Amino acid sequence: MSTTSFNGLLTISVIAVVAPVLAASVRRLKLPSVVVEIVTGIIAGPSVLAWVKINQPITVTALLGLAFLLFLAGLEIDLRATTPGQLRAPLAGYAGSLLLGSVAGVAFHAVGWVRNPLFLAITLASTSLGLVVPVLTDAGQSRTVFGQLTIAGATAGEFGAITLLSLFFSATKGGTAGNVIAFGIFGVVGAVVGATLGRADRNLRLDAFLTRLQDTTAEIRVRIAVALLISFVALAAKVGLQIILGAFLAGAVLNLVDRDTASHPVFRAKLDALGYGFLIPVFFVSSGVEFDLGALTRSPSALARIPLFLLSLLIVRGAPAALYARTAGRRGAVAAGLLQATSLPVIVTAASIGLTIHAIAPVTASALVAAGLLSVLVFPVAALSVMRNDRIKPAAPHAAPPDRGGFDAPPAVDGQPVQKEG
Repeated sequence: MSTTSFNGLLTISVIAVVAPVLAASVRRLKLPSVVVEIVTGIIAGPSVLAWVKINQPITVTALLGLAFLLFLAGLEIDLRATTPGQLRAPLAGYAGSLLLGSVAGVAFHAVGWVRNPLFLAITLASTSLGLVVPVLTDAGQSRTVFGQLTIAGATAGEFGAITLLSLFFSATKGGTAGNVIAFGIFGVVGAVVGATLGRADRNLRLDAFLTRLQDTTAEIRVRIAVALLISFVALAAKVGLQIILGAFLAGAVLNLVDRDTASHPVFRAKLDALGYGFLIPVFFVSSGVEFDLGALTRSPSALARIPLFLLSLLIVRGAPAALYARTAGRRGAVAAGLLQATSLPVIVTAASIGLTIHAIAPVTASALVAAGLLSVLVFPVAALSVMRNDRIKPAAPHAAPPDRGGFDAPPAVDGQPVQKEG
């Protein structure tokens, strides 16, 4: 008879139900559900109430949740909507973030707070695209030039962090050189799979067959997506790369080949339901359960890491947004910098990897996650305050010339700029 206990997973599932209700009830702060999930996980874990301890069912489900989180993040990447000109400033900004992050990593390493400066540099240079897009959408800015610049910058921060973590902190025997070779092999296989799926997607008979099965108990498109995810994760693990890379690229490949959704308009919603309705909350709540609150409260120096890491996030990701000032205006650059410094899911993922490979100590991992929590609470609100009084009319990116659409530019009506009085 099995002795595996599901009581912990039951508690986490209840927390996953309560968290969005609590988040929705705090209207003034507009708390993201992920923040409440992690905080309630901390309270339910060994650090406070000790209701939950990590066991095998939680570990397996949380791992699947991590994979699905990165899979859905890959689905959000839409390179077709971004021109090379729009990528120039965000890519230069990300390079600047890595440089600033390296400086911060060396400084924190010098005082003994981190074991690997490069790991911290990559983590601080990350952005969570899934948190930035909803803020821009709710503010009506996602289709402005400013919004597209910010989304491109967040994309660079998320994709860059996942790629670099896989390249430099995977478990191949040949070190970084082995990781590069494995990454190349993985990329070739991914390209072949993507090309094959793209060709299959254009087959009308196959599309009709899938359409016939997609809304039955077969849920064939969802099954294909899950099989693609597991295949890429298994391949990444096989060649020694981090599974987050496999999950992310699986989502990116699916997004590239699944261009016409007219025959399956609710397919993405079904994937969101599977991920955000079950697997992903388990990952975030369990991350809260593993949060070492005691390590942070034992000494003032440990607690001091939180505001310093938060400030580092703002400088490392926020300062390079000054490159957007020419296109988005000064206030636009400030708002973009605040949004780019908003990073929690990627930080939680990086902290989990860092603990596994011993790149960071538990107290540092907890401080990074705490700083990520604060970034989600503080930076989007500050960015919205910058945007609140702006009068930009949302427009498609291609409809706005390069010197318009920023916060310092006058609004447009029927495609013509409005002259400010006085």
